[in-house]
Amino acid sequence: MTYGKQALKKCSQINSTSMSDKQTTSHILMIRPVAFDFNTETAVNNAFQQSGSNQNAQNKAAEEFQEFVNKLRSEGVDVLVVEDTPTPKTPDSIFPNNWVSFHADGSIFLYPMFAENRRAERKPHVLEQIEKEFEISNKIDLSSYEAKNIFLEGTGSMVLDRTNHIAYACLSPRTDMSVLEAWCEIAGFTPCSFLAIDKNGGEIYHTNVMMCVADRYVVICLESIADPNERNKVIRQIESSKKEIIPISLDQMHAFAGNMLQVESQKGTPLLVMSTQAFQALSDAQRDKLSSYNKIIHSELFTIEKNGGGSARCMMAEIFLNKKAGI
Repeated sequence: MTYGKQALKKCSQINSTSMSDKQTTSHILMIRPVAFDFNTETAVNNAFQQSGSNQNAQNKAAEEFQEFVNKLRSEGVDVLVVEDTPTPKTPDSIFPNNWVSFHADGSIFLYPMFAENRRAERKPHVLEQIEKEFEISNKIDLSSYEAKNIFLEGTGSMVLDRTNHIAYACLSPRTDMSVLEAWCEIAGFTPCSFLAIDKNGGEIYHTNVMMCVADRYVVICLESIADPNERNKVIRQIESSKKEIIPISLDQMHAFAGNMLQVESQKGTPLLVMSTQAFQALSDAQRDKLSSYNKIIHSELFTIEKNGGGSARCMMAEIFLNKKAGI
């Protein structure tokens, strides 16, 4: 296995055809929380977190987590659950997609994280469990950017159109343009960056709360892209990818209706996963449109959403690696 600069040098030779053209996977990593709580370090730029709602947060989050896992597995999704460790304390470990991503060419990326206590989520036992079941060829560690105080928080910062090799990213304190460009050069993607704001005028901290790219459609809060030129740029980019735009409002975005992820069962059945709050925020017409593409799966994540400021998509790290023989 290779790490750091050696891996970067090797992987800079990857071209745009070496990554998977498949948008969805049936293999998902989820981290069972042991110390879930309201994280004051992330709350400084995550307006989706709500303080004062953390009474008995760990027990409630654990219940919501298990119910969510059960629903995914009942639909035929292969969910690898790894339990977090009590030390070091990592209150946001339930959101693994921010610190790691797994790709079909056998690469693993580790990402630079804004909050210091989230950097401890890069725990070796998680990757060791992945290595037991999946083939890994390279580990590319981008965490050195933390020393420069610039960040790129995985598939929270980037929403990937894997089929067309486009990385959508709303720039924020957690998503730096230079790190985004470095990742895209390594991975063979084209960046599509823009600024996005919430209904109070604040910067949206992660792209995956305002948009979701699926196989044949994109759910996106176009209202959040205030600059008309940037909004039109994003629309043109989506249209050029031949995917249908399904717009959501700012209010729906704040109910996590943008924080969805399309996955598939092990039989290849497409599934759109979201929280119950997100599902209830959608109109009948939006639900009908989404259901015409795939079955909708939703689960109650109230405690996790209130305290963590993330929802269903954030809890799932997609695994595009190949399974080891006999597993």
